[in-house]
Amino acid sequence: MQAKSLHPVPAAIEVVALTKRYARGKPAVDSINLRIESGSYCCLLGPSGCGKSTTLRMIAGHETVSSGDVLLDNRNITELPAAARGTAMMFQSFALFPHLSALDNVAFSLKMKGVGQTERRARAAALLERVAMGHLMERKPAELSGGQQQRVALARALITQPRVLLLDEPLSALDPFLRIQMRAELRRWQKELGLTFIHVTHSQEEAMALADTMVVMNHGVIEQVGSPYEVYNRPANEFVARFMGGHNVIDTPQGKVGVRTDQLGVLPEGAAPPEGSMHMSAVVTDVEYQGPYVLLGLQRAGGSLSAHATAEYSVMVPESVHLLQPCEVGQPVLLHWPPARAHPLQAAA
Repeated sequence: MQAKSLHPVPAAIEVVALTKRYARGKPAVDSINLRIESGSYCCLLGPSGCGKSTTLRMIAGHETVSSGDVLLDNRNITELPAAARGTAMMFQSFALFPHLSALDNVAFSLKMKGVGQTERRARAAALLERVAMGHLMERKPAELSGGQQQRVALARALITQPRVLLLDEPLSALDPFLRIQMRAELRRWQKELGLTFIHVTHSQEEAMALADTMVVMNHGVIEQVGSPYEVYNRPANEFVARFMGGHNVIDTPQGKVGVRTDQLGVLPEGAAPPEGSMHMSAVVTDVEYQGPYVLLGLQRAGGSLSAHATAEYSVMVPESVHLLQPCEVGQPVLLHWPPARAHPLQAAA
């Protein structure tokens, strides 16, 4: 029985024309279609208000669906209560009962189902051991660190034997160092358990570190679905390029393109650009030392070039290159890039 609770069979999730409307205004989620493969780690990513958490809550059964369907392994679960779906939610706040020990927090849902004390505590203890919390199982949440509370919350979600684990910004309450440590643990647990994870985050870095599949949302619609490599290197449109960061959106005679910050080169004004390259004149507006590289902010020449001008473009210059040929704020330069490194951008969805 313990083995079964630790290794439930994963499931695919599919949403079909899924929509959430409130009383006024545009839909929070606007007829989206998405399939998340069984056993994969999917991150729903986007700015605040984009519909990612609402989508997760509709999958979980914590938010009613205005129209459309939620399928788990082709079984329609749209109208089922949360407890009957085969999913479990891990909340941003962890939502642990402050008066219960870690062990009793994890065992609580089994208690509500009428499972006997000996069995439910044994299963809870096994899961706490699995997430390296067995030695602290008698402590209450206030006696645990943020990372330890997260492990208890994970064990509590897993004890229901879910086929899909839903995570609503589970790392946002942690400090930066612990956030990096815990995202590595989440990825390891997902691989060991073999479950389908659907993880909502506003952090591009977090999504790229964790996901097999990234779903970028904006204004209730899906802008792009793909692997972290695909989304970062081939953004579908200007919104994705700007939101993911690390890209410059440049208007060229051939149309709007995205060029990664590490693919742009900088030369002194008047220098000849590399043969066959695209290029334009610009002015340095900001110089930031970042350790292994220097981040230059630049603005196209001919615009408003005041001392407080906002950077239109960014360039990552290796530290060694910058030391040999440093740039200063206000300096005219020539930006250049290989045409093959420019990715065409479509209109946003």
